[in-house]
Order: sequence, then structure tokens, then C-alpha cells
Amino acid sequence: THFTSAKMAASMASLNSAFVGKAVVSRKVTATKRALKGVTRTRAVVTAPPAEVSVDTIKDCVNTVRFLAIDSINKSNSGHPGLPMGAAPMGYVLYREAMQFNPKNHTWFNRDRFVLSAGHGCMLQYSLMHLTGYPSVSIDDMKNFRQWNSMTPGHPENFITNGIEVTTGPLGMGFCNAVGMALAEKHLAARFNKPDCEIVDHYTYTIMGDGCHMEGMSGEGASLAAHWGLGKLVAFYDDNHISIDGHTDISFTEDVCARYEAYGWHVQIVPDGNTDLDAIRKAIDAAKADPRPSLIKVTTLIGYGSPNKSNSHDVHGAPLGADETVATRENLGWKYEPFEVPEAVSTYMDCTEKGAAAEAAWNAKYATYKEKYAEDYAELDSIITGTLPTGWDAALPSFTPEDKGVATRIHSQTMLNALGSAVPGFLGGSADLAPSNMTLMKQFGDFQKDTPAERNLRFGVREHAMGAAANGIALHSPGFKVYCATFFIFSDYMRAAMRIAALSGAPTLFVMTHDSIGVGEDGPTHQPIEHLASYRAMPGMLMMRPADGNETAGAYKIAIEQTFRPTTLALSRQVVPNLPNTSREGVALGAYVVGGPAAGEDVDCIFIGTGTELELAVKAAAEMGAKARAVSMPCWELFEEQSDEYKASILPKSCKAVVSIEAASTFGWAKYAHKSIGRDDFGASAPAPILYREFGITVEAAVAAAKSLM
Repeated sequence: THFTSAKMAASMASLNSAFVGKAVVSRKVTATKRALKGVTRTRAVVTAPPAEVSVDTIKDCVNTVRFLAIDSINKSNSGHPGLPMGAAPMGYVLYREAMQFNPKNHTWFNRDRFVLSAGHGCMLQYSLMHLTGYPSVSIDDMKNFRQWNSMTPGHPENFITNGIEVTTGPLGMGFCNAVGMALAEKHLAARFNKPDCEIVDHYTYTIMGDGCHMEGMSGEGASLAAHWGLGKLVAFYDDNHISIDGHTDISFTEDVCARYEAYGWHVQIVPDGNTDLDAIRKAIDAAKADPRPSLIKVTTLIGYGSPNKSNSHDVHGAPLGADETVATRENLGWKYEPFEVPEAVSTYMDCTEKGAAAEAAWNAKYATYKEKYAEDYAELDSIITGTLPTGWDAALPSFTPEDKGVATRIHSQTMLNALGSAVPGFLGGSADLAPSNMTLMKQFGDFQKDTPAERNLRFGVREHAMGAAANGIALHSPGFKVYCATFFIFSDYMRAAMRIAALSGAPTLFVMTHDSIGVGEDGPTHQPIEHLASYRAMPGMLMMRPADGNETAGAYKIAIEQTFRPTTLALSRQVVPNLPNTSREGVALGAYVVGGPAAGEDVDCIFIGTGTELELAVKAAAEMGAKARAVSMPCWELFEEQSDEYKASILPKSCKAVVSIEAASTFGWAKYAHKSIGRDDFGASAPAPILYREFGITVEAAVAAAKSLM
């Protein structure tokens, strides 16, 4: 419905009068009715305010959230006030009444997780964090919203603000992160909880908007959440009917609740999210009582309280401005100055004491768990702290040239199975390509609704949600070492999630097989060309292309050791030999000598190869004679981290005949090579050997290039 300003003002006055100074009135919450099987809950806490707290104080808490958002956005002259103003009631109920956390220890393991999928509304979360006692968001930080070196950036950033679980902004991404976090909780609870000691027991909450539902990845994630039975995932849908273009009915008219019911979610509707806090409380309690993931559709007025801008796109992504802020203060009866927090609100909203008590009770339980279940404790503590077991990397095998050559995807399978037994937090899966990606851990079964302790994840054909959910798992606890896999070409479907992993420091392992034109007969739709270059260009990503068994082992060792950056592995479909002189130690250096003059010795020419083309580089160097060097360069990023002296010893500036050879785009190789052998156009459908010959990716071409430079 479109309102005139006069009608809007009247509507706002009516809504406000229903809230100011009156008791919260329960409203009907509609819900789907289905038979509930296997209801399991370990923490059944009724969502409610303390009995001694007045309705007026609660009203002031909600309005404080609104005005901290309004004032911060006005001061920065940038931001999105509409969502914080409309979603303040549900935010209040979540942070002050429903959620369990310790604001003074944002890393406490058994805290409830909260993800603001609608990340543009981050002033909602910052306001709530400030009020509940997080040291990371002071009033000065609020005043510095969206400024240089601010602790309150324009979207939630987990690497900037302590207490933010994941980086959100691209709509739908945070929701899928939350799916991964809920999976992590369910998995750990199934593995480690005991009948007399339930040590893993927390919920994952998320707030999403219309845009999150429009993005296709949320559908992928919602489908997975229902399939996996992630009953401790509670998603609030801020149903405010506004997007950047205007009212959502110009492009979005589907029945979101019916869609989620079809997925298999528990669905509830709170018709009045502006004033009916009791309905929000009851919806949370009902969600906790249901074994399915829960969607709570909360209908709100975007920009609630603003007489002239609420229920419009004007309040979505721009400051209210001075005049409208004055009008909003008058409309909501707010007598306080900008950034002023009423004393009663400050006292009541602070969750420090409550959170410390919850953590202390859990710590006592964890100490008992350690005494009773020492072996399980050691595994769980590894996942909680990120401390890897001593000697874990000894599980990775070594290879000699006498060992039979196989595709590096086969070597990858060997490493995955070795690590599954050596690293307690190692788990993962594929986007319906496990038999091709070779990503099944044979010692484990499948994580499913009824077998959540298992460690093979079946994502189905859902690359985008897979990548984001894997990031959520990685960021749930530092000891999770999670991998997800698909064909390298289909990383296009999940690139946004991979970029967020790099930005937010999620140490996810992206296992990408079928890495070049070596895919062969499947043709150009399945043959990566520009992908290596594009991920090398991505800040914060380790892009690794191992050549054989030893290098694959080295790549996995590096990936598991990462704590704040993701790794992408490009692995071959075609068979490669185990080459002399390759080593996992060399992989750690990014580039190293595998043939010809040793590092630091004089050379006439250098051939650099990666992956399946390292064999060609070695052969080309051998053909050019004793003064020709072969260099393996599995990871540019690691090479760039070495000293200038080391880099000069491998690729001396005095050598004017450096040739790279890689079955991919040559883009970027000019940094290291004078000539590059590769493919700067799409591939074709034919057997791989023919493609290599026709595209000139051969020993002969490399030798000719070197000779032309000498």
C-alpha cells in the first residue's frame, strides 16, 4: 500500500500511541502445523524480560536503539537508518532477552551466534552491541560510524569489530553463513555431548530482509538447512516491503512463507513487529520447541517513527536529516539529546553480569567434561582453540619418482583421508561431484539430519551456498578445517563466497578439480582459462596449483596451517608423474628449483611451470642443457612473501630468458617471465593431448620461446 505523507503521519501517531506507556499486548502468531518428530532441545529458556523491569524502560531500550542508529548515520551523513528503526524491537528481544553471550569475551565458545544478513542495517547491531556491553563498540565508535579506522564500518566486518561473527553485505550471504554455523553446532553436539554433560548447546540467529530472499543463494541455503534438520537455526525475516527501487511489489510478490514451508522449515508470522514484543518472544520460544529450522516473518514499518519518510525507500539508504530527525523525536516522544543513553536503559541493557555468569557455569561444566571424557575433551578443545594435534602433518605421505603417477585430484583424495584421521576439526564435501572431485573421506559417513556426527558434507548442486556455509563453519570455531569442492570452472558460481572468505579471513579450503584444458572432451564450458589469474588477483587468497604427490601434500599442509586466509587448490583431471626434486618444503616457499642449476647459481634460461605443466618445464630445461633451470611455482602469494634475496636466487634479474608454461591465461605472468606459453582464448572439445598440441602448450614451444630470448 502506498501512503500519502498525511496518512503516514496519522498511521505513525496511531502506532506510537499503541506503544508509548502501555503494556505489551500479545498478538496472534500463526504457524504451520506439522507432526513434530524427534524434538531435541537442551536449553529451553523462555524469552521474557525480568519481572522488575517496566514497560517504559523496555520502550526506551527500543527507542535508544533507534536513535543511536539515527544519530550515528546523521553524523556520518551516510548509512541505512530504515532497517534499524524498524527492526529495533526484534533486535532488542534477541540481544537482551533471548540470546546467550558474554560481551566481555566475544570468543566464548558456547555463545549464541548472531548474523545480520541484511548487513546494510549494521547500525542496529552496533547499537545493540554498545548497549549490551561490548567494549568494541563505544559511544565514540558510534560517532565515528563509516569513517577512516572506525570500529563501526559501513557493513559488519568480523576482522574489525570484536563480536561480529561474519562479514556481511552481499545479501543472502550472511544467511548462508548462519546455515554453516548452525551445522557446526549440530555436528559438535552430536559428536561430543554426553547424556550427563551436554557441553555444546547454542543457537544461531539471523536477520534477513527482502533482498536476502531475492538472492538465489538464500534458497540454496534454506533448502540445505531443512534437509539437514538444523533446528537451532532461527531466521528473522524483516518484512518491511521496501528495497532500494521502492516498494517490493514492483519486482517481488511471491509468498516467502509458503516457499520456506515447502523447503521444510517451521514458519511463523508476527503481524506487528513494530510494537508487539510479546509476539516476538512467543515466536522465539516456539522456534526453539520445533526440530526444524525456523523462519519468523516479522512485519515491520521501515523507518518506524519517522512521520514523513517511513514506509518509503527514502529511509532505506540515506540519513534522516536534521528536520526529519526532530520530527521523529517528537513523534516518538524522545526527549534525549543525540547519542544520549538514558541511565535506566544503560543499566538494564548491560549483559556483562548475565553473560559472565553463563560463561562461568559453562566453564564449570567443561571442567567436569574434561575429567570424565578426556579423549573427547582433547578433540573438542582442539576445535575450540584451533590448536592442532602434535605431529598431525606426519599423516601426509611422501612420494618418489618410482611411485605410480596419478591425477593430482587423486593425490588430493589421499590427503583428505589422511587429514580426516589426524585433524579433529577436518570435514567437508562437494557440490554433487564427490566421485569426480575425489573428496569423500572413506572412514566417515555422511552428515545428515539423523547422522550429524559424520564428517562428509553433501551440498548438492549448490555451489554458492556451499561456499558461504563452509565459511560459516570455518568462522564458528578456529579448529574447524573445512573444505568444499567443485570443478574449477564452477567456482564462477561461488566466487562471491570465496571473495568474502578472503576479505573476512575465513580459512576455508576450496578444492577445485578439472583445472585446465586438460578436461578435454567436455569442451570450453568446462575448461578454466582465466580462473587462475583471477584468484591470484584476489587479495588474501592463497591460489595453489600443485604438480604431483609431494606438492599436493605440501599444499594441504599449508592450507591446514592457515588461520586467517583461505586456500584454493587447482587440481588436475589428467595423470601426472611424481617428479624428482619436488617437495612439500618447496611448496611452502611458493617457488623453488626442481631441475638444473641450484638457487643462486648462474643460469642462461629459466622455465617456470605449475601443476600439470611442471613436467613440460622440466623437460624443456633438460633439452636446453646444463645452464637451464626448471622452477616449480605452485603459489605466487607464498613466493611474494619470501625475502628479496631468496626471490633473486630463484629468478635472478640477470637472466633475460625466463619462460612460463601453464595451460591457462598468461595474464599476470609478465611479472616473472619474459615470454609465456599458455592459452588466452577459450578451449575446445577434443582429447587433452590434442588440445595441448593445437594450442601450442608443448615442450617445443617453450624451448623455442627461450631460444628467441637468448
